Amino acid sequence: MKSTIQNLPATPGVYQYFDEKGKLLYVGKAKSLKNRVKSYWRFTPVFSPNPGQSPRILKMLSEAKHLDYIVVESEEDALILENSLIKQLKPKYNILLRDDKTYPYIYIDESTPYPRFEITRKVVKGKNISYYGPFPTGGKALLDSIYEVYPLVQKKSCLREGKACLFYQINKCLAPCEERVTKEAYAEIVTEAKQAIVKRKNLLGKLETRMLKLAEQERYEEAAAVRDSINAISSLNTSSNIDLANELDLDIFAILNGDERGVIVKLFMRQGKIISSSHSYFRHTHIFDENEAYKQALLEFYTIDTPHFSKQILTAHTFEDAEQVARTLSTRFNKKIEILTPKIGPKAKLIDLALKNCEELLRKTQSDTLMEQRIADLFDLSVIPYRIETFDNSHMMGVAVVGGMVVWDEGRWDKSSYRRYQLSARDEYGQMKEMLSRRIADFSVHAAPDLWVLDGGQANLNLARALLKEQHINLDVIAIAKEKLDAKAHRAKGAAKDLIYTVNGIIELKVNDKRLHWVQRLRDEAHRYAITYHQNKKHKEDTQIALLNKKGIGKATVKKLIDYFGTFEAIEEASETELTNVTNRKIASIIKNRTQ
Repeated sequence: MKSTIQNLPATPGVYQYFDEKGKLLYVGKAKSLKNRVKSYWRFTPVFSPNPGQSPRILKMLSEAKHLDYIVVESEEDALILENSLIKQLKPKYNILLRDDKTYPYIYIDESTPYPRFEITRKVVKGKNISYYGPFPTGGKALLDSIYEVYPLVQKKSCLREGKACLFYQINKCLAPCEERVTKEAYAEIVTEAKQAIVKRKNLLGKLETRMLKLAEQERYEEAAAVRDSINAISSLNTSSNIDLANELDLDIFAILNGDERGVIVKLFMRQGKIISSSHSYFRHTHIFDENEAYKQALLEFYTIDTPHFSKQILTAHTFEDAEQVARTLSTRFNKKIEILTPKIGPKAKLIDLALKNCEELLRKTQSDTLMEQRIADLFDLSVIPYRIETFDNSHMMGVAVVGGMVVWDEGRWDKSSYRRYQLSARDEYGQMKEMLSRRIADFSVHAAPDLWVLDGGQANLNLARALLKEQHINLDVIAIAKEKLDAKAHRAKGAAKDLIYTVNGIIELKVNDKRLHWVQRLRDEAHRYAITYHQNKKHKEDTQIALLNKKGIGKATVKKLIDYFGTFEAIEEASETELTNVTNRKIASIIKNRTQ
């Protein structure tokens, strides 16, 4: 390693430290690899870590035995690559924020005569488009309420019909399809609705009036729906008495580290009003680094698809790479982006507000991590597992082979992150390998969790560890399976106990142990999810087989087609020539006639 460091090029790049077992410890970026990496070390009188580094870095360097590096074109490329590798590989001494959600925005395309408001998470093509947001929560409720209160074109299809519909009859639309409202009058309604999205007091007042009216008419379900919308829209508001003289757009980021977890708070100010806010937690507080935290938070939030953003970003703390991040974002969006940390004035008060929210969120969550801590201690995990992915596969004699991944995050099921996999392998080991390999390939987009739980025994545990080691990914893994009875293990055998396979051996817990129940709950949800997908897929395949049989195609031919093409969808998409090569011209003609 000493020789590698002494011969590093003076170019931008990313460096990676590994321990003696090849485990990735740390990823960093540099404007000059030679200067940056050398700064970690002293070369005389002996080669040793530079004592001026932080305790976290000194601990990392004490374990480092090997160094790799990647040369890139610019410091900006190094910054982006560093962030991507941290997200994908989970180095032991890099903090991982894991807040990679994309937030919805409300937008309107005013190039059309009678425009509508809609939801998007990406940039929409057009010359006269206005965005409002982001709305981490409550955006859909806000949009629905706009259509509830203002007589706008309610559906995309309305204008195409050219005839007034039910929405006109119930006074929710002014029938522009029949030109019963002028473009100018409609534009005034749009202007009022646009103001209501940002300054929501009048909108909430109208909704409350409507809710009370519905309740008086004993239309309680409709009144309850309006009440829920009011609550969702109200949750967007962050209490603030800060008065900005001009109608500024600002994005405010505050990050605070606690004993058990840290928190990121984001406030979004548009036209001088805070229109929404969000927060997310992160772990690994023992290796917290403020510079890395802000760097990751900003690069992950401002993706190339971000529909609208402030040109001025306020951060609660100054951080080392602020100028470089600002340059990178400016290049990404072809606009001048500033990152500021004001100390006085109204903008400083906004930062104080964000920090107060951080403190309150940390105070509320000090004692809700007991089970995860117990699990980490029991299985000797490297981190407390707050986000867990559990895998299971399902099939029937090699038919309708599928896999499922369920996600447990911060004490709840994160169903939006569940994933289904169509698998081609015929044996269960191959199916698990296919599923885990595809998930690993997705780490660069959706970051790795804290723990994998696999349905299966030692073979699946070894498989997962080998796949992760091959990619230098740090991720804890355990597996759960029934013990073997008479050389077999079945879920239905009540006498068989669940055993948990870990790196340190097999753990057998008592049947009333809550830690066992916690792991079983994860396994059972993955099994439910996978088998439901399998049943649905098998029913669909059975229907497709029946249709082919009716056309005179026998089961042996169907099997030959499935073995070759893999799925019925692939059979339908195949050309007549491909089908002829597998079967014959007559059967190929029957299939193509059926699908046309």
